[in-house]
Amino acid sequence: MPEKRILLKNCGIIDPRDINAYVAHDGFKAWEKARHALTPDEVVAEIDTSGLRGRGGAGFPCGLKWKLARQEAADEKFLICNADEGEVGAFKDRHLLQHDPFSLIEGIAIAAYAIGAQKAYIYLRAEYHYLSAGLKNAIDQTRQKGCLEELNITIQEGAGAYICGEESALMDSIEGKRGEARFRPPFPPSQGLWGKPTIINNVETLANIPPIILNGSQWFREIGTAQSKGTKLFSVSGDVAKPGVYELALGSPLKELVVDLAGAQDIKMVQVGGATGGIIPASMITTPLAYETVLGSGAVTVFDASREVLDFVYRTMEFLAEESCGKCTPCREGTEAMMEIIGRLTTGDGKQEDIQAIEDLSQTMMLSSLCGLGQAASIPVLDTLKYFRNDYENRIRQSVFLRSLRGQL
Repeated sequence: MPEKRILLKNCGIIDPRDINAYVAHDGFKAWEKARHALTPDEVVAEIDTSGLRGRGGAGFPCGLKWKLARQEAADEKFLICNADEGEVGAFKDRHLLQHDPFSLIEGIAIAAYAIGAQKAYIYLRAEYHYLSAGLKNAIDQTRQKGCLEELNITIQEGAGAYICGEESALMDSIEGKRGEARFRPPFPPSQGLWGKPTIINNVETLANIPPIILNGSQWFREIGTAQSKGTKLFSVSGDVAKPGVYELALGSPLKELVVDLAGAQDIKMVQVGGATGGIIPASMITTPLAYETVLGSGAVTVFDASREVLDFVYRTMEFLAEESCGKCTPCREGTEAMMEIIGRLTTGDGKQEDIQAIEDLSQTMMLSSLCGLGQAASIPVLDTLKYFRNDYENRIRQSVFLRSLRGQL
């Protein structure tokens, strides 16, 4: 089945530096419809009815979040576009920013109108600095067109911290603090940036707003599954012939993405959702890509039969331990302990009781960590234990055998 290109329809077609090219392809028609045919409450209701869920990984209903912020009585509200795409294997938002920045600006303008925000931030990943000039050009041209008369958009570059992809750490960073996860409640729609009602959506989520408003919520609801509406962008990399960004209707089988489109062969496993994403073995390659099964941020990494499971898990945990903000003990100490235990397994010093220790530690981290990093850090560990337990057991048997040989020498 071919891609269903809704968000990608302009990419490679229009000149991303020229607003007139965007306008020629129905650009800002949704903005005009929102401002002249819909009240802010009606815009919120349309997004709520559409069933759009956040495309950053957690999948929280977008309309509910907007509704909560809309209902807050405050003299100032903020909208933040999370463009801190630091997830391992993710580059779909970069693709949109590079090839169709005007769709994001239109989405931001509509969202700000809906919730009553006068100030918006685009929190741009530090490594995407080279995209800031194109974004600024899109903002300036949109303002000259008269679509940003009541909205000030600022580009705020991050400092290279993975944790700042988490919404509360992101807000701390904008406020000039060290990026760390906050205790919640309160939640951003009631008390967010500087204690004011704040909506945080990522690039892909906001890019969905113009087509929903233009075509209607019922049109959007006809795409996808019962719980996962619309299309999804996927960044595919790893052991594939054609890495890149693809757009599929939610509910499409994983095989369609990684085999039919990206050309993967001899698959051992696929990680869906970045560093803390779920692991799908080759035997489950027809798994639907949906929130009710497996999804996450949209980063998809393919591993062929030549890859060692424990080496992959160790590198993942090494990364997460490095990127933990350190604010909560379960994540700070748990990722380090997990890395140490798995490290012993990879170097031939593992013991049978290490597996039970990993499983116990995983449960503790999932239940007591402050944010999604610590809560989800053990997912690839537990999934590989579930589907590739023999890889762990074989390493332990090899370790025991080598130690017995050393004892005989």
